[in-house]
Amino acid sequence: MTVGTLYIVSAPSGAGKTSLVNQLSASMSDVAVSISHTTRPPRPGEQDGDHYHFTSPTVFKAMITEGAFLEYAEVFGNYYGTSRVETEAKLAAGLDLILEIDWQGARQVRSLLPDSLSIFILPPSREALRHRLSNRAQDHPEVIDRRMASSLDELSHYAEFDYLVINDDFTVALDALRAILIGNRQRRAIQQERQCKLLQALLS
Repeated sequence: MTVGTLYIVSAPSGAGKTSLVNQLSASMSDVAVSISHTTRPPRPGEQDGDHYHFTSPTVFKAMITEGAFLEYAEVFGNYYGTSRVETEAKLAAGLDLILEIDWQGARQVRSLLPDSLSIFILPPSREALRHRLSNRAQDHPEVIDRRMASSLDELSHYAEFDYLVINDDFTVALDALRAILIGNRQRRAIQQERQCKLLQALLS
């Protein structure tokens, strides 16, 4: 069976990454979204194994010691991490796997899985980014300013990624993401393995 490709997708907060990834995975076959482990408690409506693998701090720290994560980070007092075993199992099953992660985690994963492909989602402008951040909640201007500064810092790492997709028009951005996956699936090495029977029949 053909091994799947790991797609690392990063973006600054407010760029629309999660909406694009969810729609992409729903519209393509053999595509899954990686489910992270976290020590934070579930929010209303969240299900273990669906939104996250909810894990106690003790278990999570034991997994760190065991080297169970491709990457992990502490965010606002809670840990988040990507399981090495789960990722490798899904790829071995032939699934293309999408990992939503920040640029620091992306750097860690690329060093361990150099065959992965990375995609960075860009907003169409600073004004659009601030507008999206402002519309998320009724936050004070200083909170929005902090989020904006954090997003701009994230943006500065765009050059570390293989692909850049601008999310101005959602449909166009979704088509661009889909084209990346479809195009990668046509590479000779992948097609040679997936279409081995056809190739044998054509050449026999």
